[in-house]
Amino acid sequence: MCELLAMSANVPTDIVFSFTGLAERGGVTGPHIDGWGITFYEGKGNRTFKDARPSSESHVAKLIKSYPIKSEVVVSHIRQANRGGVSLENTHPFTRELWGQYWTYAHNGQLSDYQDKFISTRFNAVGDTDSEMAFCWIMDKVVEQFGDKAPDDMQQVYRFIATLADEIRALGVFNMILSDGEHLMSYCSNNLCYITRCAPFGKAKLIDTDVVIDFDKETTPNDVVTVIATRPLTKDEQWNVLTAGEWKLFKKGELLIG
Repeated sequence: MCELLAMSANVPTDIVFSFTGLAERGGVTGPHIDGWGITFYEGKGNRTFKDARPSSESHVAKLIKSYPIKSEVVVSHIRQANRGGVSLENTHPFTRELWGQYWTYAHNGQLSDYQDKFISTRFNAVGDTDSEMAFCWIMDKVVEQFGDKAPDDMQQVYRFIATLADEIRALGVFNMILSDGEHLMSYCSNNLCYITRCAPFGKAKLIDTDVVIDFDKETTPNDVVTVIATRPLTKDEQWNVLTAGEWKLFKKGELLIG
């Protein structure tokens, strides 16, 4: 299985600490050696870095670990391939435009008997993964439901997407991260957790490598940062573990639905 990482924050924040732990799972402390990717949102724009090499060996990953790109929403993924070959076009996260916004998606799991279900017209997969086909199907269904203009209440859109995720989960394992650049949705099939950090901040140590950070020295008292991961990244913090079919929606680090 692959592993997911995402962040929602109320101020531009770097994810160097969490990504450093995740990258180790791409070939050192985990078997996820079939590529990795990360998307940072900056206003309505985003920047995405991908590599088909393992994150523990990637020079691009070394850049991300050393260069503190600050963002309010981040989506990242390290891959252990099961559907589709090891290639850049099959590397998550995937991005599509809808309603004048970039939507970014990443999936952990494996689906079966999905070819006849994931029929889409407006959004088409570039690679050959079940993950990307599911993303395109979700986006098609959203347009069918809400039309070509974003509704005033985006929460109803994510509630609808949660029903689509329930349908996909019936086909196998479907842990998902999805964002429109403002909201961040996490949907759990079997492995997903999150932690929200706010004042008073303390120290934390990564599970996968000997790195410690004192968040009190890196933040202000008003900062709120939520990190979502497949498995906890730190050993001395209390992570919230999601159950099968459970989903959460965050905006600026705060929990909106869940």
